[in-house]
Order: sequence, then C-alpha cells, then structure tokens
Amino acid sequence: MIDALLARGFSGAIRGLTGARALWEGCAPSDQRRVYFGNHASHGDFVMIWSALPVALRRNVRPVAGADYWNRDPLRRYLIRSVFNGVLIERDPAARQEDPIATLCKAVDHGASLILFPEGTRNTGDDLLPFKSGMYHLARQRPELEFVPVWLDNLRRVMPKGRLLPLPLLCTARFGAPIGLRPGEDKAAFLARSRDALRALDASGGSERAP
Repeated sequence: MIDALLARGFSGAIRGLTGARALWEGCAPSDQRRVYFGNHASHGDFVMIWSALPVALRRNVRPVAGADYWNRDPLRRYLIRSVFNGVLIERDPAARQEDPIATLCKAVDHGASLILFPEGTRNTGDDLLPFKSGMYHLARQRPELEFVPVWLDNLRRVMPKGRLLPLPLLCTARFGAPIGLRPGEDKAAFLARSRDALRALDASGGSERAP
C-alpha cells in the first residue's frame, strides 16, 4: 500500500513540475505488451514516460535499469524494486548471474511492458548515441512485441547539471508509431530504423539538446 502511494506521489510530483504531457502521435494507449524506448537525458526519464501513461496501464509497465546504479544504497534499491517494480540489468558481464535478455524476456512473459533507453547511458550531446544491441536481441526473442519510440522534450532543462532544485518547465512525451523486427532484418538495420523513428519525433529539430 505504501509503495503504491509513493509511486503515485512521484507521478504527481513530476506531472506538477513538468506537466508530463503525453502526445500520442503514432499510436493509442494499449494494454498490449510493448517496449517503450526513449532518449536518455536524466535519471527522471523513466518516471516521465511512466507518468505520461494512463493510470490503468502503469501497473504493468516496468522500467529497465542498471543494477550497478540502483543497488548502490538502500533507498535506491527500495525505490526501483518496491516503488517502480523495475527490471534490474547487471551491466558488468563479470557480475552477471543471468543473461540480460533472458531477464527481459522473463518480465515480458509475465505480462509486463517495458521502458528502456537503448543509448545505454545518459546523453549530454547534440544527437542520439548509437543504440546498444539489447533491443534487437529482445525483438528476436520476442517478435510479437511492439516497440514504441517516445521522445522526451525539455526534461534535461528541468534539472540541469549542477542545479540543486528543478526548474518548472513544460515537458512532453511524444509517442510514435510502433515498429517491430522485419523478417530477415539484421541488427544494424533494425537499430538504425529504431533510432531514426525516435529521432523523427524530436519536434525541436535537435535545438533542445544543444547546451
């Protein structure tokens, strides 16, 4: 009960601060199993996407997060595990007890949709970083999944580097048209197509990412 109240509190806070406005430009909300993949500029990104979803969908949407960051202290472990029901991935191969793709498949097989950031790390540059291969391998293992690009506008400016308090700015989550792995499509082609689909949702034409 407390975990659910905290989740709603985080959602309410980010909606109040940023507006968390959702624009469904290429699809409509659905309870079909999906992978929402977005640009990665801050630790608040997955909360923004999660908060932009209809309340009825949130309980089955799980963020994918790096275990090395979220297991650093008890508070982070509690938030990602109990409040947001995250799927933790061990990014250090030497520390892994399970293949990351197997971990994601297990979550999907239990009915979850996922939120992930295929750049793999927070991006401080002017363009999307090359996508990591995990999304391609997940698409190969679970070809029935819909992969929905989500572009986050303005979120980096809400909490710029070095600032202790967030800025109240309107942020938008733009949901694009779902894509899937095409028959015979190789890794490079799928990741390039996914990256292009996400970049196409950037209404600023790249100016929002400029320092």
